[in-house]
Amino acid sequence: MLSVIIPAYNEGENINTAADTIGGLLERANIAYEIVFSNDGSKDDTWEIIKAKSAQDSHVRGVSFSRNFGKEAAIFAGLEAALKNPDCKCAVVIDCDLQHPPELIADMYELWKTQGYDVVEARKASRGRESLVYKAFAKTFYKLMKSSSGINLDGASDYKLLDRKVIEAVDGMKERQTFFRALSAWVGFKTTSLEFHVQPRVHGTTKWSFRKLFKFALSSITGFTNFPMHLMTIFGVLFLFLFAGLGVHTIVNFILGRAEAGFSTVILLLLIIGSLLMFGLGIIGYYLAKIYEEIKFRPRYIVDEEV
Repeated sequence: MLSVIIPAYNEGENINTAADTIGGLLERANIAYEIVFSNDGSKDDTWEIIKAKSAQDSHVRGVSFSRNFGKEAAIFAGLEAALKNPDCKCAVVIDCDLQHPPELIADMYELWKTQGYDVVEARKASRGRESLVYKAFAKTFYKLMKSSSGINLDGASDYKLLDRKVIEAVDGMKERQTFFRALSAWVGFKTTSLEFHVQPRVHGTTKWSFRKLFKFALSSITGFTNFPMHLMTIFGVLFLFLFAGLGVHTIVNFILGRAEAGFSTVILLLLIIGSLLMFGLGIIGYYLAKIYEEIKFRPRYIVDEEV
């Protein structure tokens, strides 16, 4: 059986469309399936619609959080719900707004079934209607992830099929701050990919603001690499050479009797060093905050209700 995991936050308009579209495609492809909606503490009627759909359609299940815990938590809740079903052999994660073309699910399933791939990724051939700022931000983020952690996320998305053993491996990672897109790549296994073009949303608008995206990107980068901390060491070495050269220059001028008061230079150097130190303390403080969040070992999410 194929489990289709659909995280949902304020997606009341899209629930029935997503369930009917995906269900119809899988039935025509003669694939045994279930659809698991993961309600991320929605403030609209998303959960009521999921419950009503579950009562009408035996293929539909749902879990609902006690509050909003974020998309990452919703994905993992859906994966854990799929693991509770002993008939589940693989799962696909897809967005509720159908910007991920559901037609690819059958192709993913076929690659898993006939060619033995454990992970089938859907990669973005184009990003759809996004602003230049958003596209530049995403490109910069992927480059930083690749250069600092070695994980290539260029064009990657949460839209992918995972074999049951991959789901168990990913779910077995008990870290609090999760990044599904990178974790599913980090675990390895036999992987292939398909390309898709991002489609316009069927209903509603995106729930991601630039502030949320920036916060998520920062958390993801620091969760997979300690490069920002090493960056301070690099700065330290560069400034060591710079100040060594400046020191030699100052001593030579003093010996030759050309030494100047240099008050402005001293102030400028103090400002540079002070800013660098504060920047370094900020990076260290951020990592300490993440450690603090991890060692409290609070659950990733709290399930309030299931159907």
